[in-house]
Amino acid sequence: MVESPTVSPALSVVVPVYNGAATIGELVQALRSLDVEGGLEIVLVVDNSPDNSLDVCKQLALEPGAPVTVLSLSRNFGEHNAVMAGLARARGAYAITMDDDLQNPPGEVTRLFEHARDGNYDAVYTYYAEKQHAAWRNWGSRFTNWCADRLIDKPPGLYLSSFRCMSAFLIERIVSSYEGPDPYVDGLIFQVTQNVGRLQVHHLPRNEGRSNYTLRRLLRLWLSMFLNFSVMPLRLATLFGLAFGALGAIAAVITILEAIISDKPPQGWASLMVAVLVLAGVQLVVVGLIGEYVGRMFLAVNRKPQYLVREVFHRGPAGLEVERPAVDTRAAGQPHRELSQRGPER
Repeated sequence: MVESPTVSPALSVVVPVYNGAATIGELVQALRSLDVEGGLEIVLVVDNSPDNSLDVCKQLALEPGAPVTVLSLSRNFGEHNAVMAGLARARGAYAITMDDDLQNPPGEVTRLFEHARDGNYDAVYTYYAEKQHAAWRNWGSRFTNWCADRLIDKPPGLYLSSFRCMSAFLIERIVSSYEGPDPYVDGLIFQVTQNVGRLQVHHLPRNEGRSNYTLRRLLRLWLSMFLNFSVMPLRLATLFGLAFGALGAIAAVITILEAIISDKPPQGWASLMVAVLVLAGVQLVVVGLIGEYVGRMFLAVNRKPQYLVREVFHRGPAGLEVERPAVDTRAAGQPHRELSQRGPER
């Protein structure tokens, strides 16, 4: 079934695409075969992928079936930034975000959408009986979820997955409320709502390529969660300072008593140097932590863009039509984007 572009569908599926040329076609074909009550649209956000993902996505937009909108970002901004760009463009009453690697089975999309709709949830997260990731990725996910329980008001036991469903109410608020350059979608969700459900789905092994998440990117994402939505790190730094200060005071008292009672001068050059090095290390960590907060505020104040959409492609009566944003919301700080149409691309 082909939906009219002027009618809002019941469901939007937002897919950030990076090095996904080999898999995105199969994913879109599977999504188009779904029977979604109220209609379906697909939003592909090409995050300046170095392969030919953009050409593949443009061809998919031309093919018959559920409408496909392709957003081409001006550079690589990262998964969560790309998701924010896709959510800003999504028109559905609900939107599902998923990866382009086919590890999330497209057949689970309908179940996830119906679970969110029938349960009247603002968001539904999926979880897996068994994850088909490398062991270090699984350990990292568990650590991230443990931190999230304590930093972003995540309901205990809820697994943070990129395969999630959100209502239009929630999307409107997270897209309009945050304009910083380092978004963390899950943190934004829990700032708005606690009406969150969960659904178990299958997780398939990767058939093509390898994960685009390197250790560096995962660390950067973890820092966005750790620093953007809580002052807990600063409080921990204060507690560390108080603890080491107390230890220093106790050591000073012991040293003074030793000097008074004993005939020999206090010993312990090695232990003194260890203490100096430990305290200096703690001070540098705390200074770096404060600097990270200040740096993020500096980037936000200077309006470092969350994302920049170079072009938007979609199917039109005359073929592939192209739009260029006249005003980019994440750079100009405006809640909605105005688009100027350039015309059909042959």
